[in-house]
Amino acid sequence: MSDYQHILVSEDDDVARITMNRPERRNALSAEHLGELLAAFRAVAGTGARGVVLAGNGPVFSAGHDFADVAERDLDGVRELLELCLELMRTIQHVPQVVIARVHGLATAAGCQLVASCDLAVAAASAGFALPGGKGGWFCHTPAVPVARAVGRKRLMEMALTGDVVDARTAAEWGLVNRIVPDAELDGAVDALLARATRGSRASKAAGKSALYAQLDRPEEEGYRIALEIMASSSQTPAAKEGMAAFLAKRTPVWPD
Repeated sequence: MSDYQHILVSEDDDVARITMNRPERRNALSAEHLGELLAAFRAVAGTGARGVVLAGNGPVFSAGHDFADVAERDLDGVRELLELCLELMRTIQHVPQVVIARVHGLATAAGCQLVASCDLAVAAASAGFALPGGKGGWFCHTPAVPVARAVGRKRLMEMALTGDVVDARTAAEWGLVNRIVPDAELDGAVDALLARATRGSRASKAAGKSALYAQLDRPEEEGYRIALEIMASSSQTPAAKEGMAAFLAKRTPVWPD
């Protein structure tokens, strides 16, 4: 893996691990940091990794945008920064691998946006989540977009308008994370969920993830139309044919990918 200044990237057992590594800045997302995350996810997309773990070193997962970077920018500069952030969020959802957030400490503003944009998320019991712009001077407009789709309107309104921290248990109840575990069990729980979520054909999983995001939040009729065409087409892939043949023969499938 390439050398980075703000993140660490490694791969073992078909799992890529991308770790934000600016603990002195609480993993605040400067343009350089966002650019490295984007480059890392794009690089991992072309590898044989089955899944990706997104984590953060230091006391928190991520404190969101780096205000030292934002404050120096004019309107066009801030727009450029937010577009870079949006491109990262889209890439996380477009890479063929399953992406899981390993959340400890606080995930606030764009850090919370990162969690909501991942396919899956496991949080330590001590974790907290917030859209703090509601009690400050810069409202969390873009972080609210994926959070709204995870928790629903009323809960989003509470988070965005109050800016208060939501504890891990509440975040799980609201659907922002898949589950919470004792802090000491976080790594094991992340790996266990990722192992379950990456079983089967890689090609089928990648197509399935893409289709889920394509139909998500669309009207039901349109969602069905998208899903039907993709599912019909995917029935003719080697992976689908092998899966059905193995089921009918009562044998273990041998995935072509």
